[in-house]
Amino acid sequence: MTTEKGERRRQALAEAAGALLREGGFDAVRHRAVADRAGLPLASTTYYFDSLEELVTAAVELTSRQELAAGRAELDAGTEPDPLELVLDQLLGRESRKGGLDAVLLRYEQLVGAGRRPYLAPLMRTLRVELDALLTEALARAGHPLDAAALRRVVEVVDGAVLSALIEADPDPRATARAALLRVL
Repeated sequence: MTTEKGERRRQALAEAAGALLREGGFDAVRHRAVADRAGLPLASTTYYFDSLEELVTAAVELTSRQELAAGRAELDAGTEPDPLELVLDQLLGRESRKGGLDAVLLRYEQLVGAGRRPYLAPLMRTLRVELDALLTEALARAGHPLDAAALRRVVEVVDGAVLSALIEADPDPRATARAALLRVL
């Protein structure tokens, strides 16, 4: 039986782990760092999470769902005049708007790092379905209705262009991604 206080602490730990993940990738999410960030005792990380893997999973799910929710809210509110920018935010991270190379590099390191953690695979597959639904709607609103296979090709082209930009240390990988997106549409 979980108490309200226990739920608050578990949430605080997940949020702290999520912040560390965003700032420094998977290697930054350690029991001590999470407890320190959350302002809780070190033992709380193992009390509320059975393993570091469970804590990392909670962090990935929390941060991913926050990004999806923000994208959904922005799309529904119509606050972004260019839905293609919302697509780029979802693929490269909103921080890529002003973070340049470092923000996108960290984002793609995290995506590749997730592939090295098999315990994240079920969550990543679930999140991909939700991401695809959001991207499909945003692209349709931008005048580019796509089926699932076409959307997959668009994401593959953008990801490939971004990887090339990262390899070449392009200072503006978002501009490269936008150009690739416009070419493939």
